[in-house]
Amino acid sequence: MSESSVAWCGRVPEVVRNKALAAGATRWLGDLPSLVAGLSREWSIGVGTAYPDATEALVAEATLHDGTPAVLKLCVPRVAEAARHEITVLRLTGGQGCVRLLRADPERGALLLERLGRPLVRLALPLRRRQEILSAAAARVWRPAPDCGLPTGATKGRWLIDYVERTWEALDRPCAERTVAHALACARRRIEAHDDERAVLVHGDVHQWNALEADGGFKLVDPDGLLAEPEYDLGILMREDPVELLTGDPRERARWLARRHDLNAEAIWEWGTIERVATGLLATAIDLQPAARQMLTTADHLAE
Repeated sequence: MSESSVAWCGRVPEVVRNKALAAGATRWLGDLPSLVAGLSREWSIGVGTAYPDATEALVAEATLHDGTPAVLKLCVPRVAEAARHEITVLRLTGGQGCVRLLRADPERGALLLERLGRPLVRLALPLRRRQEILSAAAARVWRPAPDCGLPTGATKGRWLIDYVERTWEALDRPCAERTVAHALACARRRIEAHDDERAVLVHGDVHQWNALEADGGFKLVDPDGLLAEPEYDLGILMREDPVELLTGDPRERARWLARRHDLNAEAIWEWGTIERVATGLLATAIDLQPAARQMLTTADHLAE
């Protein structure tokens, strides 16, 4: 084991560990020390401590051979294409809107990235200001990207339907049946509405943990990568901060986002509905609380 791997060895964040175990990636967890050591040699980098707030991958401080700070990301091998999709998005954006990609190894799910500043969540900004920042960051990603090999919004909609149906039953139905039916109906309408000619590159997971300070503004990290209607990204902002939707008119957020970017409020609302239920179930499965309870409680309330 190299010295560079000792600093983080055995300190994989609990949420990442739980996600790896849920995905059947026990061997990946055991192989992490040798994987980090091998990449350290091949890419001539030093690897330091892991970031404790990561959820989808082992993310650790890194330093290039010339002293430039960077970040090493090793994706949990849940889906073989996940790392490839992220790499595709980062290559297409070229450091504009998303973090800059320095090196990549799709086979090992390894990415070397520029190091950015604080995540938006650390700044404790008011909700409306966060939404302004996040929606503007998402819009910088939107661009035509035909034939890039990424899945479509319709494909993601079908995946969400299948995931919600399976996971709701597997978790012993942690939200109401009417809530699931409502979410699935929203997903089916978005699938039907998909239009290849209008579809653009979207980030797919725009939230305040995925927006980091950069050059006086913010860049996005951890893209899922889809060719979809841009309303998909703003639907994620309807999924996040669910408690605030329990008071007042919950649809006003969707209308405000739609006006700001000249998009369709109903499409934003419907993507938010299916994403809220799917993410609430995922958070329940990996025991990410209180986020799981908040999302599913809000989903139940809105389905009434």
